Parts: sequence; structure tokens; C-alpha cells
Amino acid sequence: MPTVPSRVLGVSDVLDELVWRGLVAQSTDEEALRSHLAAGPVTFYVGFDPSAPSIHFGNLVQLVVARHLQRAGHRPLILVGGSTGLIGDPKQTSERNLNEPEVVAGWVQRIQAQVSRFLDFEGDNPATLVNNLDWTASLSTLEFLRDVGKHFPVNRMLARDVVRNRLESGISYTEFSYVLLQSLDYRELFRRHGCTLQFGGSDQWGNITAGVELVRRSEGERVHALSTPLLTKSDGTKFGKTESGTVWLDPEMTFPYAFHQYFLNAEDAKVVEYLKVFSARSRQEIDELARLTETEPHRRAAQKALADDVTDLVHGVAAREEAVAAAGALFGRTELGELSESALAAAVAEVGAVQVSGDLPGVAEAMELVGVVASRSAARRAITEGGAYVNNRKVTDAEARLTPDDLLHGRWVVLRRGRRTVGALTTRG
Repeated sequence: MPTVPSRVLGVSDVLDELVWRGLVAQSTDEEALRSHLAAGPVTFYVGFDPSAPSIHFGNLVQLVVARHLQRAGHRPLILVGGSTGLIGDPKQTSERNLNEPEVVAGWVQRIQAQVSRFLDFEGDNPATLVNNLDWTASLSTLEFLRDVGKHFPVNRMLARDVVRNRLESGISYTEFSYVLLQSLDYRELFRRHGCTLQFGGSDQWGNITAGVELVRRSEGERVHALSTPLLTKSDGTKFGKTESGTVWLDPEMTFPYAFHQYFLNAEDAKVVEYLKVFSARSRQEIDELARLTETEPHRRAAQKALADDVTDLVHGVAAREEAVAAAGALFGRTELGELSESALAAAVAEVGAVQVSGDLPGVAEAMELVGVVASRSAARRAITEGGAYVNNRKVTDAEARLTPDDLLHGRWVVLRRGRRTVGALTTRG
């Protein structure tokens, strides 16, 4: 099991910890939930729909909450939605494309393997993986309508924000009915495992509370729910989105180097908030990092701690150390030649590499090609002024040419102007 908070919380004071860390946006009844946790251990669940080959950064918030709860002695059920993934939660803008069943089944297996890294599947309160296809595959339409559908007033379903927003543009019965499937999950896990707490992102609050209501109506029992906030940047956009797309947890979809760099670039105004959510550091440590952000922002101590902690959590210490080494080498602090091929490939992918064929160009031409200067004359000027580097080696001859010996791992050349402007070229894709 990956690194977990050093202080083991009690079954009840974990809620205070979650609140302090900014991990609770809403709850059905906070005091009732507090009492329920105190009387624990509680079996809880959180679900992930396989809408892609990997879960993404936003899902990490839910896994962090699950880790806190398990560490406090509660029992996790981690649901990967083999059936709900075939349908898809309604989008705010348009109808989802339905993926083929065999594709979704493959994604279920991949995501189950991913989430398993974050929790303990042994011990007194082991985590359990569940798949909602197990109880929906054999469910007939008549059974579903009679046993589940009768508990859902249509007027309440129409009042849901996402449905109301889609009424004019159109929403299929498939997406309209998604809430029934997710609610059925809560009832089924209540029946099979005694599950009495569900949580998820705040955008899932309507689905989550519908499950609470289904258990109350059909079982006559009270169960609980909470939601986590949507993390945003200072401008209100989603944290976890980049210009190139989503930050994935799969290292083949977002390289650990790019993952680490993303968190290094967290805003001063938000970095402490992110530390509370994702880092296992104590309040005292985070308070000190907050002080340093205020008094010595140039040190970026909080950003470095955040990037290290989250990369350790998701990819492991070795991958984080390789990412840090790659960044140091890329910007001239250590030797590029000492990087492994995989580490260099990840770093080059992040800065972008221009492919060349045939004879290697001159250094000045190469600097222009990869975009570290605006023109050939600017490249020559950088060289003569002592600000041009090939693989971190200063170049002083404006007529110098690249040679096969300059190719790192027989493939790449890294060019740099000054301390921070970096580009690369490659001889093959």
C-alpha cells in the first residue's frame, strides 16, 4: 500500500480531518454522519465509471478520501461501473457516445488495477472491488421498472440541473435513467455488504442523494452521503486540465515527468489548498509551507512539496526521482547523458521535439527549428554571447554543426537558450 498519513485517525475524528483538508463539500447530515462514524467501523463506497482507459486527476480526490477513511478503520468498497459505464452520466452539453461493451470491459479491468494501488486489500478492514454489472446484467426490464423505477417521481428527476439544462437540446431516455442505475448500486451494496456511506464529487450529488432516498424508500433504512468539492484554479477553470488535455493517472497517458511538472506550476494562491487535499503532511508542516509561500514565494517550497507528494502517491518514489532528475538535466543542473532513455523521452515529449531527416543541421539552424530563438540571426547572437547550449554543453562557434555524437540514446538533441528556454529535435518519431 502506498504511503498513508502518519497519524492514524479514529473512526470518528476522520471527519474533522476531511473537513479541515477541504474534502467535504456537502453531506446529508454532518452530525448524524459523525455519530455513525463514531459507532463504526462503517462500510463505504465510491464509484468510478470506465469512460476512458484510465481514471484522471479528478478521480484522485475520491481515492484520497477513501484512503483517509480506510486508515481510520472503515471498510472500502471500490466500484468500477461495468454497467453504468455502458450508459454514461448525462453531460451538461450533449449526448454521450456509447462505447462498445468489449471496450468498456477492457477499461474496467485497467481501472480496477489502477485504483487497487491506493488502498489496502488485506488486514482487518480490507478494501473490496465490486462491479455493478454483476447485479444488473441479469436484471430484466420489467424487474427494473417495477423494483426500482417505481421509487422515482418523474417531477423530481426533471428538476435535476443536468436534466433541466438538457431538455431543450434533448436528452435520451438512456441518460435520463442513469440516476436509477447509480441509485440501484447503493441499495445493492447496502444489501450485500451493509454499506451505509457513499461519497463522490459534488457534480454527482444528485445521483448520490437519489441512492440515499432509494434505500430509505425500499429498505426503510437511513444511510449517509457526502460529496467532495470541485478543485479549481484561481480563474475558476478545473484544476487537472491542461492546454493539451486531461491529467491522467496512467503513466503512459500522462508521463510522470509531465505529471510532476504540472503540480510544480500550481498557483501560489491555491497551492496550500491542494496540499491539504493531496498531501499526507501534518497541519504543522502545511502551515509552515503556507508561511513560506507568503514570505518567500520565489522558493516555491509548497509547489515542490505538492509535486513530490502527489507524484509519490500516484507513480511511486522511483518515478518521482526520475522526473526530478529529468527536469534538472533538461535545464542544465545535471547531466543529460545520465538520464535513462525513458526519462529523457518523457522530458522531451513535454517540451516537444522537432523531427529532422537526412544530415543533421547546424546548431544555429537547429535552435531556430526547435523554437528556442525566433530567427537564425538570433541564434547566432545567442551563441556568440555565450547563451546557447547543446545537451547542456555551451556552444561558442556560430558555425558549429550537430554530429551523430550529439544524439542522446542515438535519437535526441536538447537545445537550450539561457536558463529556461528549451527545445529538442529527434531523428525519428
